[in-house]
Amino acid sequence: MGSVQIVTTILAAAITAVAVWLAVRAVKRMVAVVRLGQPDPERFTDKGARTRAMLVETLGHTRMLRWSVVGAAHWAVMVGFIVLSLLVLEAYFEVVTPTGGLPLVGHWVVYGLVTEIIGVLGLVGILVLMVIRLRNRPTRPGGRSRFTGSTMWQGYFVEWVVLLVLVFGFLIRGFKVANDHFEFPAWATPVSHAVGAVLPAWEAGPSVAALIKIVISMTWVIVISLNVTMGVAWHRFLAFPNIFFKRNPTAVPATASGLGALRPMMSDGKPLDFEEADPEKDQFGVSQVEQFTWKGLLDFSTCTECGRCQSQCPAWNTGKPLSPKLLVLSLRDHAYAKAPYLLAGGGKDLTGEEKATAAQLAHVDVLALAEAEKPLIGTAEENGVIDPDVLWSCTTCGACVEQCPVDIEHVDHIVDMRRYQVLIESSFPAEAGVMLRNLENKGNPWGAPQNTREDWTKGLDFEVPRVGEADDFEYLFWVGCAGAFEDRAKKTTRAVATLLHEAGVKFAILGEGETCSGDPARRIGNEFVFQMLAQQNVETLNEAFGDREKTKRKIVATCPHCFNTLGNEYGQLGGDFEVVHHTQLLAHLVETGKLTPVQPVDGGLTYHDPCYLGRHNRVFAAPREVLGAAAQDGLTEMPRNSERSFCCGAGGARMWMEEKIGKRINVERVEEALSTGAETIAVGCPFCYTMIGDGVTGKGAAEQVEVVDVATVLLRSVKPDPGAPAERDAVTPAAG
Repeated sequence: MGSVQIVTTILAAAITAVAVWLAVRAVKRMVAVVRLGQPDPERFTDKGARTRAMLVETLGHTRMLRWSVVGAAHWAVMVGFIVLSLLVLEAYFEVVTPTGGLPLVGHWVVYGLVTEIIGVLGLVGILVLMVIRLRNRPTRPGGRSRFTGSTMWQGYFVEWVVLLVLVFGFLIRGFKVANDHFEFPAWATPVSHAVGAVLPAWEAGPSVAALIKIVISMTWVIVISLNVTMGVAWHRFLAFPNIFFKRNPTAVPATASGLGALRPMMSDGKPLDFEEADPEKDQFGVSQVEQFTWKGLLDFSTCTECGRCQSQCPAWNTGKPLSPKLLVLSLRDHAYAKAPYLLAGGGKDLTGEEKATAAQLAHVDVLALAEAEKPLIGTAEENGVIDPDVLWSCTTCGACVEQCPVDIEHVDHIVDMRRYQVLIESSFPAEAGVMLRNLENKGNPWGAPQNTREDWTKGLDFEVPRVGEADDFEYLFWVGCAGAFEDRAKKTTRAVATLLHEAGVKFAILGEGETCSGDPARRIGNEFVFQMLAQQNVETLNEAFGDREKTKRKIVATCPHCFNTLGNEYGQLGGDFEVVHHTQLLAHLVETGKLTPVQPVDGGLTYHDPCYLGRHNRVFAAPREVLGAAAQDGLTEMPRNSERSFCCGAGGARMWMEEKIGKRINVERVEEALSTGAETIAVGCPFCYTMIGDGVTGKGAAEQVEVVDVATVLLRSVKPDPGAPAERDAVTPAAG
């Protein structure tokens, strides 16, 4: 060992010791913060499925590759980070001796070839990611960047570290080539040999370059250890457990986890029973950051600040204050700033009393004590962590959950905060109060008389059977509140009933026995009203189906919100049913020849994917199959479609709230639909029907463009009426 190697070895050992000590301290702190969260025992079930899902999502990059260029570049960098960690380890042998290498595998040609390929791919990948970050920097002119609000220096720092580590890896090999000490042939390591051809023969070169590589790597470890909220770096480690512990590892496809059903309202790791619940002993939603589950706190820690959620959020894209990314970052920063107070024993019990003694809090940092006084939900004047306008801007469309590459469950966290605001604080947009009172008193959000639920059947040229009158029905037709009371949605209801009758499908309705599914109440945060309605409906449906097995307890629904609630959430309350959306059933009837389109619909057609049908439940093909069979010129897709479809603005109970900030979401969507040039905009949801219809009218295009449900398009093709003029929908403005 020469004098240079003595120095490089000592320096490498010193900086590594500091980095390891700081890293261990940082990991302990992060684990302590995550453990402050509430129990969530369901996260430990089915470890085999969780392991498979985690490996598929990470190694396969199933979410990242949806953005093909970014995904491919990130995959190369990720694989490079994992595999080329061996080269960082090898550098510790190279600082000791210029000819050093990794024991056992360091001399294998296959090792040299694989690391060479991955090194090149990593270089290309990180350069692509750096260009993308620069092109999308928040300060760029025009548009709203997905990186707005991200801590940009951290992103630049991480990218430059990766680039420099890769570059110095090739420099080490290049010096070995120049010194004629390199063990791999040129055909296996062409880039290393090319670098070596331009470098001088410097015996100490490999050791010096290896030291610099170690210093860069350990500087990265030191910086992230001193910044435990540096998600852009820590997600490299936290993504694996966060994906492993996601809510539904068996969801098909894997990207659907965290969508569909909401988590039930939990207290101490168990679903809350309202019949026995006590607000002084049981947790009603979330009012303090430590009341999130430990998985929630892990979610916040894992956020990589990539902004994919932000780029897809309908609220953010129309000038609302909500960004799913910024919401998560605010909760993360608040949790870590408040942690010293909580770890010292501090915190408020459910009655608002301080749990810690003065002695316990005596040595807590004053900044942590100040952070503990911040309300979780509050305006800037109240020094709140999350502004109420942020909380209530969410449509629960799921675009954030769909796009998140590390499986953060934004919608669950937002609804948990809403639950406390509604149930304990009675704090929510005033106009939504009318809807909630109507649900409690009338069983529907419009407050319509229950005895008018069957009025839509009047004028049909066939009898619509009721449950009890027809015991041999195959499908129970769940009409829904909109389908029974809202004028435009009633046209869809009649069209579906007519098509089912035409196809010879035996179906029946509950009529006055049906009440609201409870979706608006649950999404706004009123779990009590949801459970009241849901339990009533589960009892009614169980009685209607009798002792049928689940595969014969079939329900068809025209509203995706009812479809999602009945199919995905009623199981939490003892209601197990096979629920299909009407477009799925109609597609099957067309495919099997029971419905035959005979007159194509002309004039151009585009389709708007409802969030709760598409993203939340992965029903993309069925409505397109129906429209494809009925449309003369096929379907013209909007730029944002399928899993990236843009929300209409009505979900999350926003249908009953005024949209006072920024551009109206439905107008944004309608402008996109009009840009296709189609004369017909097809929808598959009564809420979308209202919002898109109002948007078309607002744009002054109602005379040129018609909004109709998929069922109406099919009915016009199956049973054309050439003598009837085209019927345009009368417009009834929506509240939202």
